[in-house]
Amino acid sequence: MVAQQTGRYSKYIRPINIIFDLIVITALSLFFFRELKLNIFYYLIYQTSTWFLIAIIVKYYEVFRFTTPVEIITKLVKQFSIFLLIVIAFFPFAKTAIFSGKAIAIFLTLSFIIIVGFKYFLFFYLKKYRIVTGSNFRNAVIIGYTPEAIRLKEVFENRKDYGYRFFGYFSDKIKNPEVLGKINEIEKFTTDHLIDEIYCSLNEISNEKLKELVEFADDNKKAIKFIPDSKEIFSKNLKIDYYELFPVLSLQKTQLHNPIIKGIKRAFDVIFSILVITLLLSWLIPLLSILIKLESKGPVFFKQGRPGLDEEEFFCYKFRSMQLNRFTEQEASKNDPRVTRLGKFMRKTSIDELPQFFNVLLGDMSVVGPRPHLWSQNKAYASKIKKYMVRHYVKPGVTGLAQVKGFRGEIETEEDMVNRIKLDVFYIENWSMIMDLKIIFQTVINIFKGEEKAY
Repeated sequence: MVAQQTGRYSKYIRPINIIFDLIVITALSLFFFRELKLNIFYYLIYQTSTWFLIAIIVKYYEVFRFTTPVEIITKLVKQFSIFLLIVIAFFPFAKTAIFSGKAIAIFLTLSFIIIVGFKYFLFFYLKKYRIVTGSNFRNAVIIGYTPEAIRLKEVFENRKDYGYRFFGYFSDKIKNPEVLGKINEIEKFTTDHLIDEIYCSLNEISNEKLKELVEFADDNKKAIKFIPDSKEIFSKNLKIDYYELFPVLSLQKTQLHNPIIKGIKRAFDVIFSILVITLLLSWLIPLLSILIKLESKGPVFFKQGRPGLDEEEFFCYKFRSMQLNRFTEQEASKNDPRVTRLGKFMRKTSIDELPQFFNVLLGDMSVVGPRPHLWSQNKAYASKIKKYMVRHYVKPGVTGLAQVKGFRGEIETEEDMVNRIKLDVFYIENWSMIMDLKIIFQTVINIFKGEEKAY
């Protein structure tokens, strides 16, 4: 029997918090600072950007179901203390502005009271909601039947407000009714029963099996956490959380999982795509439309379903560079007879990819990220190549690290795909805005240089 999940709303909580905070500080600053002769447009840009910057530094929005009220109030105090200094710092640089300590004090005090009130209402309401309805739960299993594992199970059972549903243990050392099976059976059980989180007692698992389990979790979007003991975990950085007084180690998520970072990257995508569409595609589309139509019959644009974020399908747009054919799931090869003369030029210069900036504007893609593969490639390589599915943790990109490093175009051997995936995963795990800018810059250089595998 497969467990059914209901009422999973977690992904909306953080955006709701962010939107509420921005509405509060924006509305109150407009009301209390209107008489201070500020350039309100520049001030709001300054206020919003610094608020997010502080939030990243103090991890203000990193609140989870097991976060304690004391931790939440600590984050709030840090956020508002630094924000107070930032607001005051704006006035010396605004020559016409009138500094008013009273207006700033009232603004910050009211903002703090309203935001604290909302956060605590939301925090305690969600805890109560989980207890009463059983919604928004996460399914969990534990590897190992140790005293620490039993204590963790008791936390799950006693703290219903955490919202965990415990299924059982897996162990190679112990047999009893609570132990569901051997450790090598956990992957099938996890998939069949929609398990969200695997807690692992490191005393009961070998390094080799642990490595396999981490790869399984990556490929299947499962969270893996560790019950700490003397054994080392060398493959990833870890962070420690406390469920009451019980310590649990978790694999660190990448920067691209941070909602603030995702917001910054999305803002960059929107601005960059609007510039490309306005300055380049506005005149290039009419020109290429005529040339494409003159050379061959068919539409100007080619659209194709591709796997995107979380492997959800979206339609990827390109300028049509081939004759109409039935083999659209077959990637282009060198001297491909389907490619038109104009198509060869567009592919060589990557002009055929430019309509994907509409995908970026719509939110299906990012300017930089792993390139979206064909569905046929996903089916062929997902089970063969380790960490292949990690590339679906982020939006696909118009360009990417693998492409600027020469791994683009036709996949001639499995090694080509392995190298592409290694670079995709490296990008996801080591992302920075500087890296994005370098990739964009290198992409432009490669367009003018021409690329050997661009066909």
